[in-house]
Amino acid sequence: MGCEREPRARAPDARRGDRGRSGGLEGLPGERRPPPVTWRRARAGGRARIGSRRGGLGPPEDKGPRRAGARAAGGAGIAHVLLRRVAAFAASLVAASEGQCKRCPLLRPSRGVRLLADRGAPRPGLAGVRGTGRQLRAAVSALPPARAGTGLGAESTFEKQMQIIRILRHVAVARGAVQRPLRSCWMSVLPVRCLGNSSSQIPENASFHSAASSEADPPRILITGGLGQLGVGLANLLRKQFGEENVILSDIKKPPNYVLHRGPFIYADVLDYKRLREIVVNHRITWLFHYSALLSAAGEANVPLARAVNITGLHHVLDIATEYHLRLFVPSTIAVFGPTSPRNPAPDLCTQRPRTIYGVSKVHMELMGEYYYYRYGLDFRCLRYPGIISADSEPGGGTTDYAVHIFHEATRRGKFECNLKANTRLPMMYISDCLRATLEVMNAPAESLSLRTYNISAMSFTPGELAQEVRRHLPEFQITYQVDPMRQAIADSWPMNLDDSNARKDWGWRHDIDLPELVTKMLNFHGSDTRVAQTN
Repeated sequence: MGCEREPRARAPDARRGDRGRSGGLEGLPGERRPPPVTWRRARAGGRARIGSRRGGLGPPEDKGPRRAGARAAGGAGIAHVLLRRVAAFAASLVAASEGQCKRCPLLRPSRGVRLLADRGAPRPGLAGVRGTGRQLRAAVSALPPARAGTGLGAESTFEKQMQIIRILRHVAVARGAVQRPLRSCWMSVLPVRCLGNSSSQIPENASFHSAASSEADPPRILITGGLGQLGVGLANLLRKQFGEENVILSDIKKPPNYVLHRGPFIYADVLDYKRLREIVVNHRITWLFHYSALLSAAGEANVPLARAVNITGLHHVLDIATEYHLRLFVPSTIAVFGPTSPRNPAPDLCTQRPRTIYGVSKVHMELMGEYYYYRYGLDFRCLRYPGIISADSEPGGGTTDYAVHIFHEATRRGKFECNLKANTRLPMMYISDCLRATLEVMNAPAESLSLRTYNISAMSFTPGELAQEVRRHLPEFQITYQVDPMRQAIADSWPMNLDDSNARKDWGWRHDIDLPELVTKMLNFHGSDTRVAQTN
C-alpha cells in the first residue's frame, strides 16, 4: 500500500541530478556531463559550508527549499561562497575592534556595502556597523547566494578574493593578531603562500603571521649584497641611527677585517630561499635592503647568472618580505630607460625599453614591487639611482664606473684611459647623497609617498667636464679615450638627466654635493691632499 523506497539504481531524474556508479551525471544516452558538487548553506549565522559529494565537482543539486543555499558556478561562485563564509566569521569578531582602524573601508558605511554585497544585490544599510558585530552579521546574512548564470567573470572573482583578504585583515586586527598599532589596514596579515588566483588556495586552517615588534623598537635590518659599492656605507649610517647590533650585513663574499669589526656579518645567498627565510625569522628582521645584483657590463658578460641573481633572487625577497611584513627597499637605476625613453630629462613615469639584462631585470623589479604593494600590501620602496661615485670602493662593473676609476688613476699614475666618448653626458651622484636619500625615503611616512619608485638626481656631466675639473687640482693629469663599443651603446641609451621633482615634493629630497665638491672629496680621500695643497 505505501510507497516503497526506490532502489538506488533507478532511472535518471533531471530534477534530482542522479549519478551513476562512477559518480558522474547520467543524461541522454551517450551524453557525458561533468561530475556534480553540492553546496550546502548552514541556517545559523548565514555561514556557508562547502561540501563535496562523491561525484566531485559539477553543477549543484536541487534539494528543495530546505537546502536552498549558495549555487556556485565556476570560480566566481566559489569566491562568492568563500566571501560569505569569511564575512560571517568576521562578523562575530569585528565588534572587538571598536576604535581601531577607523579608516578601514570595511567599516565605512559608504563603502562597506560595496565590499560585502554582491553586485546588483540589495544593499542593506550599514550606518551603525562601527559599533556592533550584530549589525554586521545582519548585513552578511542579507547577502543573496550566488546563482548560476549571473555573468560573474574572472574580474568579479578577483574582486571577491580581494574582499575576503580585506575582511581577514580586519579580523586579525579585531583578535589582536597584530601586536603594534597599525597606520592603515593595508598591512598584510595573510601568508603569501595562501594567496593565489584560485579561492581554493585559501585553506580553512590558514595561519596568519603578524609583526611582533612594536613601533617603539628600532627596526631589525638585513642588507643583502652588502659588500658592494653601497652596502658597507649604508650599514654604517644605519648603525649610527638604530644601533650596531640591529643592522646585519650579508653577502656571499669573504668580508675584510674592518667590516667584521664594525658590526654583525653573515653569509646569505639570495638564491637560497630556505636559508634566507631562516635568517629573517631567526634575526627578527623588519627592514630589508636588497642590494644583490649584477650590474650592467658584468651582467652582459654573464646573462644566465644575471638573470638568476637579479630576477630569481628578487622573487625570493618579495615572497619573504610579504610573508613576514617587512619594509622592503630595492634600488633601481637609470638602466631601466632605453633608446625610446625621454633623455633630457627622464621623468618618473615614461616609456621603458632597456637593452641590457640589468635594465630589464630592474624594470621587472619595479613592476613586481608595485604589484605586491597593491595586491598584498607589501611596503615596497624604490629609488632610481644615477651613477654613484664613492671614494672607498673599487669599480664594480657598471657603465658609469669610469667616474670612480678616474680618481684612482689620477692619484696613482696621473693619467686615465676612458672607455666612453668625451661628450657622453650621464647623471651622477656622490655616495653620501645617495645613502641619505635611501634613509629619507625609508623613514618617510607611507601616506606621503605618491609613488613606489622615484627618480633622484644631483648632477650631470661628461668625461671631458670631469677631467677638466680634476685638472684644476692636478694640472699634470692627462686623459685619453679608448671607447668600448658595448659600454658606449649602453650609455647612449640612458638619459642625460633625471627629473626628480616628485621626490623633492613628496618627501623633501635635496642633494648637497655638486661637481666641484665631488672632485675635492674624491681627491682628498685618495691621498692627494699634499699635491692638491701644493697646486692651490
